[in-house]
Amino acid sequence: MPKFFAPQKSLRDGFITFSGKAADHLRVLRIREGEELTVCDGEGLDAQCVVEMAAKDTYRLRILKTVPSAGEPTVSVSVYAALPKGDKTELIVQKAVELGADEVVFFLSSRCVARPDGKAAAARVERLCKVAEASAMQSLRGRIPEVRWLPDFGKMLAEAAEAELGAFLWEEARSLSLRSLLQTRGEFRTGALITGPEGGFSAEEAAQAEAAGLRPVTLGPRILRCETAPLCALSALMYETGNLG
Repeated sequence: MPKFFAPQKSLRDGFITFSGKAADHLRVLRIREGEELTVCDGEGLDAQCVVEMAAKDTYRLRILKTVPSAGEPTVSVSVYAALPKGDKTELIVQKAVELGADEVVFFLSSRCVARPDGKAAAARVERLCKVAEASAMQSLRGRIPEVRWLPDFGKMLAEAAEAELGAFLWEEARSLSLRSLLQTRGEFRTGALITGPEGGFSAEEAAQAEAAGLRPVTLGPRILRCETAPLCALSALMYETGNLG
């Protein structure tokens, strides 16, 4: 059953009306009167609907019933990824949303090659938010994960350290693996995964992260690309917490 997002206020009074670009999207998908689809309020509630009217620029849906979204994980995970060069950000956002991330936050570290100014960063985040929305629809999420830009490394560490489980993925870490951290931590409801840029983190940055209360961990003996590491770590966390196969 196709799934779409609409503001929470639209899911009241037993009907939902789509117009403008939303209606255009339904028309492109050839959604017709009598078809059933799911509309999510973006906050964890799904409305199962039937199309009562399909006009050129307006669709009117009758709500059959509302149920909690089944596509949301039991843990809220923030993925903090050092800004990579090129278009790797789109891949990270798309797949992190599919895997269940609550948000994706890009930041600057000392070895980042890409260093956009404020205007360029804002434009990129706006585009990535659209990627997140499309991925949330495709993967039947119950909400649209946020995409943010937080260039200050110290502020990023302080924010990530507020999570119940905070992992700083560093290829030089030797004493603790992500798997061991996840298996010995016990239950937690919030997590933060921090991964580096193409050149990895410096020893000084790892020390700064540890001082902030984050745990430097390794993903194993192989060096993963900067776009692979956050997805690998997120997959491991979701698996260990029972949110993935």
